[in-house]
Amino acid sequence: MAKILLTGATGYIGGRLLPRLLDAGQDVRCLVRDPRGADLPAAAEVVQGDVVRDQGLDAALDGVGTAYYLVHSMEGRGGDFAERDRRAAHAFASAATRAGVERVIYLGGLEGERSEHLRSRHEVAEILRADGPRLVYVRAAMVIGSGSASFQMLEHLVRRLPVMVTPRWIDTRSQPVAIADVVGTLAALASFPDPPQEVQLGGADILTYREMMVRFARILGRRPPLVIPTPFLSPRLSSYWVGLVTPIEFGLVRPLIDGLSAEMLVRRPPPPGLNDHPAGYDDAVRQALAA
Repeated sequence: MAKILLTGATGYIGGRLLPRLLDAGQDVRCLVRDPRGADLPAAAEVVQGDVVRDQGLDAALDGVGTAYYLVHSMEGRGGDFAERDRRAAHAFASAATRAGVERVIYLGGLEGERSEHLRSRHEVAEILRADGPRLVYVRAAMVIGSGSASFQMLEHLVRRLPVMVTPRWIDTRSQPVAIADVVGTLAALASFPDPPQEVQLGGADILTYREMMVRFARILGRRPPLVIPTPFLSPRLSSYWVGLVTPIEFGLVRPLIDGLSAEMLVRRPPPPGLNDHPAGYDDAVRQALAA
């Protein structure tokens, strides 16, 4: 099997994906900015580099057949984060082409229009596809997992507030997907024959955010919060409100809130062999709480 390059190995998704790849017998090289501070399995090769600064990419991609691009900027004023992601995507795609990489696997969101950050993630996919080797664009709905900022926000709202005054996004439908299903699909794509250009991932249930909160509360053994929707609470005011009652950093809250206003539903199921039996919402929440 050809060598695999994993970027974002120290992040939440990459940190869960790396052991799966190693357990499958894959030869994995991890690109990190500071190898001394990277606590990664001994079986993984670790090399130093920086995608945003275009440092060490040629050496990291040498001999690589499949590369995972799990790099995102979630903070920054104005368009700084988008410009950083744009530069990084161009640099990585060009280096992957020079190295003869056969497949790049990229994780983004199901919806890419309402949120500035989601638009940026979708733009990254377009850059990788235009400038780089064959791209497999994995697009996931809200991820249910202990390290997911969306899940943490939902949990803190349910635990702390008996009454919520919420904007209209409370009744937006989504198809929340378990972290295990996301990681399992990403791992399978390393050797999946002739994968589609786009893989849409969702869980077994389609729920509104109101329904998610009610079911979350029941799993916790708590009374579901009283939800009072109002059309007058703007995304910005909603972000301030969530920032006050949860420990999520405000720099993360605003893009999360912006992304809740549009439906995240799987319109085109993945081919057989990829996420065939996704977990339901309740099971995904229980797994996340146990973790």
